[in-house]
Amino acid sequence: MIELTRLNGFKFTINAELIETLEQAQNNTSIHLATNNRYLVLEKLDEIVEKVIEYRKKLNAQKVINPIQGFERK
Repeated sequence: MIELTRLNGFKFTINAELIETLEQAQNNTSIHLATNNRYLVLEKLDEIVEKVIEYRKKLNAQKVINPIQGFERK
């Protein structure tokens, strides 16, 4: 999840995994999601890409828990 700012200054959080495309305009960026939702935000395209990269780094740095560890067949 990444935090962004709507054109009215309202902050909101969006699921970075659902972003399909970003379109940069002069004063805003349009975000198109896999759910067909679209958002206009104040952040520049490069800022959003950087936030998504940081989100993915944090996500991938977490230890993955093996749900069957200790229950393997021998």
